[in-house]
Amino acid sequence: MEIKTLTETNTLAIRVTVPVSDLSQTMGRVYGEIASHMQERGISFAGAPYARYYNMDMKALDVEIGFPVAKPAVGTDTIQPRVLPAGKALVDKHIGPYQKIEETYNRMIAYIDEQKLNTNGEAYEFYLNDPAETKPEELETEIYFPVAG
Repeated sequence: MEIKTLTETNTLAIRVTVPVSDLSQTMGRVYGEIASHMQERGISFAGAPYARYYNMDMKALDVEIGFPVAKPAVGTDTIQPRVLPAGKALVDKHIGPYQKIEETYNRMIAYIDEQKLNTNGEAYEFYLNDPAETKPEELETEIYFPVAG
């Protein structure tokens, strides 16, 4: 776990509200829709797919799902150009199945509390490998908590 300085990142994303039970299916659909849009328009991927969580309400997650792009890109009615802001973030890597990611979150939240870090209530996840091609115990997810200072 470490504090990193992040640069501003342009993305294309769709923001949805979804119960956690439907998240995996929703992500698959959204990533496919955005990837098709990018391919049709020759927009290059500039990093791993991500999800930006604006809350932690498991019954109604407010989540932005998308891909980093090299420069601002044109969206559609549903696919919007977005920006992950520059700044500092507490970062850790979860290795293992998504069903156990809460363990990494709990460790990070405990660290935030111990160090008295100020967060904005958001968290990002970057999915470093494909769950369709990777064993669950080998999945890698980077988790970011933006922090002040």
